[in-house]
Amino acid sequence: MTVIGLGAMGRALAEAFLDNGHPTTVWNRTAARSEELAARGATAAATVAEAIAASPLVVICVLDHASVRNVLDAALGGTDVLDTPGASGSGTGVLAGRTLVNLTNGTPAQARETARWVAGHGAEYLDGGIMAVPPMIGTSGSLVLYSGSQESFRAHERTFEVLGGAMYLGVEPGRAALYDIALLSAMYGMFGGFFHAVALAGSEGVPATEFTPLVVSWLNAMATAFPGMAEAIDSGDHPSTGSNLRMQAVSFVNLLDTSRDQGVDTGLLEPMGALLDRGVAAGLGAGDVSAVVDLLRAAPAGDARTR
Repeated sequence: MTVIGLGAMGRALAEAFLDNGHPTTVWNRTAARSEELAARGATAAATVAEAIAASPLVVICVLDHASVRNVLDAALGGTDVLDTPGASGSGTGVLAGRTLVNLTNGTPAQARETARWVAGHGAEYLDGGIMAVPPMIGTSGSLVLYSGSQESFRAHERTFEVLGGAMYLGVEPGRAALYDIALLSAMYGMFGGFFHAVALAGSEGVPATEFTPLVVSWLNAMATAFPGMAEAIDSGDHPSTGSNLRMQAVSFVNLLDTSRDQGVDTGLLEPMGALLDRGVAAGLGAGDVSAVVDLLRAAPAGDARTR
């Protein structure tokens, strides 16, 4: 196999493949990183085109979508590849018959764009979302989401499992990116709440290390409510479980007032307070707080998969 991109995550991927006995070709714009892995048994390709040509399975993990474009551009000798989805010529020869697995963080629309271009060059495409940090790769705590070519996923599933759990989400190529971004949204929301909480406790001199065990215990307890909320969201029925939306909107004011009194910025909390108020104004106050999900759903501007 080939691994393109040897930043912290790309290097971790390549090391996991090598550690599990997979012959691995590597390429990175900064050649020194390839040489470090060559000392561990990898084959360092001189060019990205050479790296792609070396293996039937090509994993790319770079900084962002623009970097994916640049790498594929280099493989094709300078053509702006993703702007020419039907292009042929040298690119077809380099990619034809291969499976390209893009593990670069991106959007569903970017995944669909890349999938169309890859298909136009005779290759199979899988998009992925890595739900782990580099030190977790290859451990039981690592999970990688995949979507796109089902045949390619099944053919290489055992190989993917050396990176951690491998979850296939279907043939729609943007699905893994959607799950990835959605899960990261939940993570950053949690981080924001934690940062605000320790800032608030710290305003009275409480060390973060002293307060954090209570935060962890509280959030774990609150997370048990998610499955019930999920059922309510899917059904559209949001019965109150004892603390209805109106009551929570009234109580939320105390979070804002206390923060201001303690000299803590309210920027992380204000959007949630505004959302609760919108829910009450929309007549949802007697129901559960989960009803506010409907307020977050903008009217669709058309199915992105057809654009």
